[in-house]
Amino acid sequence: MFTRRQFLGTVAAATTAPALCSLPSLNAADSTSSGRKRMAVITTTWWYHSHAWHMAERFLVGYPIRGQWHHPEIDVVAAYVDQTPDKDLSRQRSEEFGFPIYDSIAEALRCGGDKLDVDAVLIIGEHGDYPINEFGQKQYPRYEFFMQVADVFRKDGRSVPVFNDKHLSWNFDWAKEMVETSRELDFPFLAGSSLPVTWRMPSVEMPYGAEIEEALVLAYGPTDIYDFHALETLQCMVERRRGGETGVASIQGLRGGSVWDAMQSGGWDQDLFEACIARSQTLAQPETFSHRHPSFEQMQEWVDDPVAYRIEYADGLKATMLQMNGLVQDFTFAARLKGRSEPLSTLFYLPPVPNVTYSAGLMSKAEEMFMTGKAPYPVERTMLTSGMVQAALQSVANDQQKTATPHLNVEYTASKQSHFLRM
Repeated sequence: MFTRRQFLGTVAAATTAPALCSLPSLNAADSTSSGRKRMAVITTTWWYHSHAWHMAERFLVGYPIRGQWHHPEIDVVAAYVDQTPDKDLSRQRSEEFGFPIYDSIAEALRCGGDKLDVDAVLIIGEHGDYPINEFGQKQYPRYEFFMQVADVFRKDGRSVPVFNDKHLSWNFDWAKEMVETSRELDFPFLAGSSLPVTWRMPSVEMPYGAEIEEALVLAYGPTDIYDFHALETLQCMVERRRGGETGVASIQGLRGGSVWDAMQSGGWDQDLFEACIARSQTLAQPETFSHRHPSFEQMQEWVDDPVAYRIEYADGLKATMLQMNGLVQDFTFAARLKGRSEPLSTLFYLPPVPNVTYSAGLMSKAEEMFMTGKAPYPVERTMLTSGMVQAALQSVANDQQKTATPHLNVEYTASKQSHFLRM
């Protein structure tokens, strides 16, 4: 594996490379008149199927959306890449598209000069070799990246919009500090998962101001990675309820046999679980059947390590996140609404690898913020889900005890506009 310094020593001096950063500096007025913005990519790694490959490259070659190939009016003019393993693509992309890779985040934001020289920052803290704590959380340096970006803003007296991929941080206190810093320095800040903006089957939205009695998400994948996606799926729906988001009062994380016990004892609305199963396109089946509802015994046989997060919101709403590897391989949502006899339910559809065009949907929202200077939906959603992941994993580690979460008193109002993709 190359270290960053070894890489920079083998490539023509990045900090002096001409490329796009040698172009005349664009101030806010220049950017507006030219119609093009200048963006810095700050990422942990950049290789095939990494998040930098999914997201940063949308700004290099464009992306499909609503039946057209869209080319953002944004130029990638600089990058910082923290780790460059043998499969690294950042060097190739740097040569192919003419942007230099710098030795520090500050240099990348200043394009090798002495003042902030970009109009947007894309932070991607996913993948790479980083420590894992006792709760199973990978300690990606998203907070550290963000604070280095904010330090440049403070020193240079100017700030620009920032998008942060996935969790804000594995540490809720740091996530909260990131949001507070964006307010202090007065710049648009957006973050989170692609699940809230991907296609839905059917294409339904939670009615704005709905009275939600209970909600459930059925998901798959590893904890600390896909549980975050599942909680963002849940949150983008329930935040639209009457009264807006009130924060989370308690969380209980269950794992293994405790999940089956809770299912049998009515720990969540079984009709919501059934609705999610009915929406899934990947429901496991016995070899001799093409369509069959799995029995409880079959689910126990197929799912080796079930996970459940039981969530109580400050306003009394109850919700459950279930990860059932071996039963499903997709994300489905269901909720019981007051005055409605049948659950509202949908599949959050993720197109397959390698196109994964749901990341294009997410980058379209980042692009919207970069171009307009306004975040399309509240970053508080991801601040809350970041804290929910941490609290749930700590509950699992603490003998699966229910844990009060007064620190997750995150209140916000969701935008009435829907942001998920349509055909």
